[in-house]
Amino acid sequence: MSEQEHKENNVEATINAVTGLAKAVPIYDDAVQPAAKEVGKALETVAKTVNIVLAPVKGLVWGYEQIENFVTTKVSEKLSNTPEEEIITPKPNVAGPALEALRYIGHEESLRELYANLLASSMDSATATSAHPAFVEILKQITPDEAKLLNLLAQQRPFPLLSVRAEFKNGKGGVDALINFSTLGEESKVENLHLVPNYIDNLCRLGLIEVPVFFTYTAENVYEPLESHPKVIELISQIESDPERKPNIERKGLRVTQLGRQFISACVIDHKTKRS
Repeated sequence: MSEQEHKENNVEATINAVTGLAKAVPIYDDAVQPAAKEVGKALETVAKTVNIVLAPVKGLVWGYEQIENFVTTKVSEKLSNTPEEEIITPKPNVAGPALEALRYIGHEESLRELYANLLASSMDSATATSAHPAFVEILKQITPDEAKLLNLLAQQRPFPLLSVRAEFKNGKGGVDALINFSTLGEESKVENLHLVPNYIDNLCRLGLIEVPVFFTYTAENVYEPLESHPKVIELISQIESDPERKPNIERKGLRVTQLGRQFISACVIDHKTKRS
């Protein structure tokens, strides 16, 4: 048998084998159809459920008329103390992305307030240079709770943090039991207090704040509200109840970066008050 004939026989055998397998296990065999139909029904049910839970979200997405109304009312209010001759056309790389983003966050009052300040800053000749194009992307990546924290961080005051480690008494390491604990969440009345350390991490990631290594406040009693907090006292008590461990309290501090100050000036501080 020639090599060509051998190849043709192999191809024919392969085709026959695949054809036979297909015939032996048809996709819509009667034995399989009931299961397939049940899967289809299940998917249909899930699809209906998904549509139901997404329905409210569809209603939250702003259309052109809502955005136009926002600009003519809220942004205009922010510019009410700005002389008319100093109101300018905003840069497209700020206003365009900001207006587009409003479609999806317009329903969040604390966030749309930041967008209104940013747009007003970009339309005021005295503050237009502070409205950095990157601020729209930053706004897209913060939560309403983080917006509340930023309002608090606009204040000129210390922002102490506390971390607690449960260390082995034999000096062979330990574990972080509490990281970057503060009362900032309670003060700013965030919705999810347990996520405040995560919020701090995110704001650090965005370059708005920092927690410098070895930085502590020296003002008297600045850490007292943290060290006397019930959560910290309870945690220290738990660590001390372990004969092999001891608590180690690390005093730290949060600082607003230069970029953070610019962001707060352009987006957080009410633009109207800057011109009053």
